[in-house]
Parts: sequence; structure tokens; C-alpha cells
Amino acid sequence: MIFRTDLALENTDPERHIVREEKGCKITNIEEGGNTYVTLEVKSISDRIDSDNSLLTLTAQELSKLVPEKGSALVAGLGNRDITPDALGPLVAERVMATRHIRGELARVTGLGDLRPVSVVSPGVLGSTGIEAFELLKALVKELKPDFVIAIDALAARSPSRLGCTIQLCSAGISPGAGVGNSRPRIDQSTLGVPVISMGIPTVVDAATLAYDLLDGDMDGKEEKIAPRGAQMMVTPREIDLIISRGARVLGMGINVALNPSMTIADFEDLT
Repeated sequence: MIFRTDLALENTDPERHIVREEKGCKITNIEEGGNTYVTLEVKSISDRIDSDNSLLTLTAQELSKLVPEKGSALVAGLGNRDITPDALGPLVAERVMATRHIRGELARVTGLGDLRPVSVVSPGVLGSTGIEAFELLKALVKELKPDFVIAIDALAARSPSRLGCTIQLCSAGISPGAGVGNSRPRIDQSTLGVPVISMGIPTVVDAATLAYDLLDGDMDGKEEKIAPRGAQMMVTPREIDLIISRGARVLGMGINVALNPSMTIADFEDLT
């Protein structure tokens, strides 16, 4: 039985997890293969309006530890905005403030001359564009020469209890689609030539994995019901719309604050 997951939390020995609690959020740090994985867990993003911006602030704080102190950034919202469980990346990109073009006289008259240069892109998916996200990002990195990339994508979890409750940040890059068995070319420092920090929220779980748990591992003769005609199925929460919309705000504004801490959340919300 293959248990698909994008979460380091579910793929590593719990004894290696460094856990702390802060503002009602459980934060887990994992060091694996020279990379850092940070997981923030709350009761439910869909039930949490985050009116005090505590989760957003924690996300920004943890992200700021992974990104370089200085230098330009390329933010990439991966995924398909037409499929709700996969729309997280594009919706996050809409909330990130692009600042690379703010320079010279424009910077002077707007008072935004001290901002870090940030470029934003939603590369779409191969089925819609005919272009791999990796191919587009590699071309953009070659042309724009950012100092690092932040890639955002919806994730798959091993456990249904983590759906819409977990935010993962890591310094290892990302393999889009790996968690749902549709792995695309990997996006990381070895392929792009610059550091890649990835962010995501798990929105789906493999139906076979869920059935395995519910049936206590007794899958004998039930494979056809779980994957009719061999078609893999994924399960997503009923409140996926809220998870995506609220999660997009937390991640998008978290990126803004982490990259340009001289501005406030209110400032960014007025400008984006």
C-alpha cells in the first residue's frame, strides 16, 4: 500500500520533531537531508477567520527564517485555479504584492522606494498551457535573475485530520502533483539554480489511503470499489472553498510581510 503525502510531518520519525506551541498554534520543525521543514497546525483554517492575524503573523515569522535577508524574489502560485482543491497557489499569487517595477520616480512619489523587489507569476498547468510550470519558471529565473523563488501549491496529506488544518513551509523546493500521483518536474535549487522555498496547505487525501484506515487495513477484494476502472480518486473536505480562500489570505499576506516587513498587513491589504 502506497501512502501518498507531501507532508514531512507524516514522513519522518516523530522523535526527530521539535515541537512548540505559540498563540494556539502547534509549530513543528524538522531537519531532513540538509533542509528545514516547518509545519503550523491549527484546529481548522475554515473555522478560523484569524481576525487578530495571529496565524498570518506566525506564518510570516517562520517564512522569514527560511528566505534570504536581502535580494529579489520570484513568487510562483502553482496549480489550477479552475479546480477548487488545486486553486491555492494562483489565489495566493493574487494576494502577493509585486514590487519589482516600483523604482525611480514611481518609488519616490509613492514612498515605496525601500521595498524588496518581488515578481509574481501563476504559471498554470500543463493541460491548459502546454508548458510545464518548471519550464516557465526556469525561463523566468534565467531572465529576471531573482535571488530566490517562493513556490506555493496545494498539498496531499496521509491523514484526513490534517486537511485544511496544516501549513507547511520548507527549504527543499517542491515536486508539483507528487502527492496525488501526478508528479511533474521538480522545482528546487538543483533545477532552477536558486534557492526554492515552498509553501502549501493539504487539501486532498488519497481515497485508497482513507479506505485503508477505515477498514483497518483489510483491503482484500475492495480495490475495484476504491478505484473503479483503475481510476484513482482523491477526497477533499466539504468546506474546501473556505479553506482555499482563507488559506490564500494567510499565505499571501504572510509572504508580503515576510519579504517586506517595513509595511503592515493593513498597508498590503490597501494596496493588493
